[in-house]
Amino acid sequence: MEQSYIDNFKKGLAKYVPAEAVNPLFDFMAEHKVHLHITRERYSKLGDYRWPWPGHPFHEISVNGNLNPYHFLLVLLHEMAHLDTWLQYKNFIQPHGHEWQANYARLINLYLPLFPTDVSFLLQRYTARIPLSRTIEKQIDAQLRHYDPDYTPSQDITLNDLTPGTRFHIASRPEHHFQALEKRRTRWICLNIADGKKYLVSGTAVVVTE
Repeated sequence: MEQSYIDNFKKGLAKYVPAEAVNPLFDFMAEHKVHLHITRERYSKLGDYRWPWPGHPFHEISVNGNLNPYHFLLVLLHEMAHLDTWLQYKNFIQPHGHEWQANYARLINLYLPLFPTDVSFLLQRYTARIPLSRTIEKQIDAQLRHYDPDYTPSQDITLNDLTPGTRFHIASRPEHHFQALEKRRTRWICLNIADGKKYLVSGTAVVVTE
């Protein structure tokens, strides 16, 4: 691997994660042959992982590029845990089962010193036992939003706080207007008022009611 490629990759990654995370993250991706894709904001997910397939010997990880550095790092660790779990068990277990949770907790604890004190405190509680607590996970999501560049207290309302039938727009995309229809686990079915189409939107999306 050419040094110029390494330097450019690290320089690009440093725009999205805490500086101290760049070297260990690069080492992980180089060791496991990871293609990292930084995407535009996606309503339905913050990141994803895809395992290698015949003719494509690389792991694929994508993370939304609009996240603040601490949120970006946590989502990246989430997807790295999927990679580790796939290497151990392939597709013979549940995607977010105890095996993945254990790997995710391990990675979080490795990077714990890089998070702010308030987030770190919640992460320690979160990883204290398996299964991981969904209640604490929601608290972490809310606390991470405090580090968004344009954060204001009014942004503490998420789609999960709404009731079916409520009209809203996503705080970062005010031009799109939706109506919350039905919650499906971690995402909501929402109606786009303009085109009448239904979309899956993450329940942790910060919203403004109308």
